Amino acid sequence: RDPLNEYKSEAFELFEAMLAHLREAVTGQLMHVELSPDQDLSEFEAQALPEMHAHHMDPMTGEDEFALADAALQRARDREDAPRSEPVRRRKVAGAVDPSDPDSWGKVSRNAPCPCGSGKKYKHCHGSRD
Repeated sequence: RDPLNEYKSEAFELFEAMLAHLREAVTGQLMHVELSPDQDLSEFEAQALPEMHAHHMDPMTGEDEFALADAALQRARDREDAPRSEPVRRRKVAGAVDPSDPDSWGKVSRNAPCPCGSGKKYKHCHGSRD
């Protein structure tokens, strides 16, 4: 019998016992929770929650690491509130690639996706005909 293996098995048994005790404690707490349905929820809804801010100072630089995140969050909220503009529509440019016309594709790399839109590589689609 190896002492190291005995130590490991004893530690594992203690760990399993701790997990079992934790499960019992959590289940016991959940079973003893008392809910009171007659409590008026409107008073909780009327209370305004305070705005929370987190701060974490970097010990090396002394800077607030979350300050940049707060600023980015504020910019994102401002963008959500801003009115949305119409998406820019692309115009067809002279010399554009026509998926149905292989002559308009020009030189296509063998490993590039085929311009016809099949999803295959050019060498396995239209490139195999060259």
